[in-house]
Amino acid sequence: MASSNNVTPTNCSWWPISAMDEDGKITDGEESHEPTIEHKPFSKDRLVLYHWTQSFSSQKVRLVINEKGLLCEERDVSLPLTEHKEPWFMRLNLGEEVPIFIHGDTIVSDYNQIIDYIETNFIGDTVAQLIPDEGTPMYARVQQYRELLDGLPMDAYTHGCILHPELTTDSMIPKYATAEIRRHLANAASELMKLDHEEPQLSEPYLSKQKKLMHILDGYFLILDHDNVNYLKKILGELAMVLDQVEAELEKRKLEYQGQKCELWLCGPTFTLADICLGATLHRLKFLGLSRKYWEDGSRPNLQSFFERVQKRYAFRKVLGDIHTTLLSAVLPNAFRMVKKKPPSFFGASFLMGSLGGMGYFAYWFLKKKYM
Repeated sequence: MASSNNVTPTNCSWWPISAMDEDGKITDGEESHEPTIEHKPFSKDRLVLYHWTQSFSSQKVRLVINEKGLLCEERDVSLPLTEHKEPWFMRLNLGEEVPIFIHGDTIVSDYNQIIDYIETNFIGDTVAQLIPDEGTPMYARVQQYRELLDGLPMDAYTHGCILHPELTTDSMIPKYATAEIRRHLANAASELMKLDHEEPQLSEPYLSKQKKLMHILDGYFLILDHDNVNYLKKILGELAMVLDQVEAELEKRKLEYQGQKCELWLCGPTFTLADICLGATLHRLKFLGLSRKYWEDGSRPNLQSFFERVQKRYAFRKVLGDIHTTLLSAVLPNAFRMVKKKPPSFFGASFLMGSLGGMGYFAYWFLKKKYM
């Protein structure tokens, strides 16, 4: 099977997808009292993506898949429920994070490698080309802005703005999320140590995760500096300079194609991977409460126009949905899955499921009335 440059796909014929149930659990031949789930026939052309709905890297891969119009089976791996730390996923991904892309017998991790693999292996007259031909001016532009936008520390923005909402203006994240993320980060190291003890054959990837998660400074654990308000102010200042560069590039496109009847994107009249990176970035910044500070105040009109247009694309509406229901789309599925994994009594479970459904329904209409 052909593979893209700089991509090292892993053969996963030893781990057939048919061995995984719809929640991603591995059967390993163990007896189960649960009803057997009927799986789809295995196919060498079958595409499967393991992702988390709110993972920024996962969102970009899903946007690429949908912009190219590919039929792909998506399986959500919940980070809040720590499913990415479970042994079945650690074995599948050798200790890395979501997303994971599977094409037949080939596993590709690292979201940039996934994008390159998809772009190289899925081409044709009816499939959108998101990276222009190498050697063209458009190719150079796309690679330049792909690298520039990928270099933004989006995890630090996300965690930092949740932990320090005073630095935002119109955050859509509720206050309880600050306490929750602090609890989650504080428990992460002990959870990894416990899993390391239970699964000694996976000791190396679990230790690797612990090193990535935190470092020690003056006897205190700091989570990638995300709780350091001075660091957050610094990187937000650097973000402003990046957005200035993007704003100037969008202005260049207007001058370059002045008088021509065509829809303009970041690198030219064709929608590319650079636009996916920029659109996903602006969507995340909007969700974190930074849009008024960076473009909705009129300081960057080209960015505002771009964001309004990109949100109307089918792939963006399908993957990211309405900005005001982003949090709701993450919370409700996790709540239902928690009940499924650790169900209380029958009546308690029924009541909880019904309550969650009702809250979701009313929350949706409240948000729709308030913002739309």
